Amino acid sequence: MSEVQVGFDGDALQQRILALRGERVMVDSDLAELYGVEARVLNQAVKRNLERFPVDFSFVLTKEEKQDVITKCDHLSRLKFSPHLPRVFTEHGAIMAASVLNSPRAVEMSVFVVRAFVRLRQMLIEHKELAERLDELEARIARHDNTLSTLVATIRQMAAPPSTSNRQIGFVVDPREKKA
Repeated sequence: MSEVQVGFDGDALQQRILALRGERVMVDSDLAELYGVEARVLNQAVKRNLERFPVDFSFVLTKEEKQDVITKCDHLSRLKFSPHLPRVFTEHGAIMAASVLNSPRAVEMSVFVVRAFVRLRQMLIEHKELAERLDELEARIARHDNTLSTLVATIRQMAAPPSTSNRQIGFVVDPREKKA
């Protein structure tokens, strides 16, 4: 099945992967749409197989998390009036959901989902590496700035005219001292 037939392309799918509780997750209704079933059917399959879905695979959102997700994601506005709290799935949970649904489309689309999670993870790693390189460059520039500031201060000190004082150079004898 192609990406066009499903209604999601890679970018659209990546936009439906959310960050919640330190995990990258997909909301049950999005995953169900991708797998070609109703969210109700997906959640029933999960409930029948709860032992396959530990909290690092799937969890139910709190009321506050649901409200936050609805506010941030326009496509989830349909959840606003739902009395149920949505379930979300991590990458591993999405694969497990495909296996409990056991439909050819779900199995085929699980590969698509995994690829989207992997692309997102690669993008995050690339951004992290870029941020680290920028931090390193910033530190290097700061060291150079300090070195240049010291150099400029030394040059100014050397270029300053000598102080003019009326003090005599040489050995001076105080006439009030007693000669021995």
